[in-house]
Amino acid sequence: MKKILTYFIFAGYYANAPVSVYAQDETDTSETVTLEDSLSFVSSDSLIEEKKVDEIAVVEEEEVSFHQVIKQQFIDGGPEFMGIVLICLILGLAISIERIIHLNLATTNVSKLLSKVDKALNSGGVEAAKDVCRNTNGPVASIFVQGLMRMSEGVEMVEKSIIAYGSVEMGKLEKGMVWISLFISLAPMLGFMGTVIGMIDAFDAIAAAGDVSPSLVAGGIKVALLTTVGGLIVAVILQLFYNYLVSKVDSLVNSMEDASITLVDMLVRHNAGK
Repeated sequence: MKKILTYFIFAGYYANAPVSVYAQDETDTSETVTLEDSLSFVSSDSLIEEKKVDEIAVVEEEEVSFHQVIKQQFIDGGPEFMGIVLICLILGLAISIERIIHLNLATTNVSKLLSKVDKALNSGGVEAAKDVCRNTNGPVASIFVQGLMRMSEGVEMVEKSIIAYGSVEMGKLEKGMVWISLFISLAPMLGFMGTVIGMIDAFDAIAAAGDVSPSLVAGGIKVALLTTVGGLIVAVILQLFYNYLVSKVDSLVNSMEDASITLVDMLVRHNAGK
């Protein structure tokens, strides 16, 4: 009986042993797979975060470096010349903006003004036309006032008065243009002067060292090129504003001449209708 019980005990043990080993192996395998998957997820997330950080750092570096490069190039060009070139740019832009505002305010709807003057001449005569012109801004209305004030002396005096006062108004429109032209010419000259001085410094360094070395020549040539570029950039910017202002003045002068001729024709018809 004891032998039979011992046999069943050993049989049950060996029957359960492979199952437990297999189950343990399966458990270890599942745990291993789960650990590898988690590591792969963590590594991929870290790579994505590192990539984003690198992209943000590159963008910030580009934005900062742009301003730093401009500042550094300005300093390397030398304050004695780059500062004067910058002053030319500031003054030229200030005058240009003031002229643009003034010329835009001086622009008048000529056809509307002529229509009002014609109605005023037919309804209230010369005095009514003067009131209309006095209440209107712009050089065209000012010329009309001067012409109408000479109406009592005849149409010929009206024409002479319009021509004379037209020259005065044209001078007012062109006020300040000469300064813009001066800065356009002055800025490149200062840049070229910096170029010459930079080259002189480079040759002085070569003569003092007794040898031609790229490091000795590079400093003077860099200053020369930076001052030249700065002067040319200022000249180009101011030249664009100057050309716009010249075209605006020409447009206003043409409007003044056409309106003056039309006013004289109105006055002739008004006298003929009396």
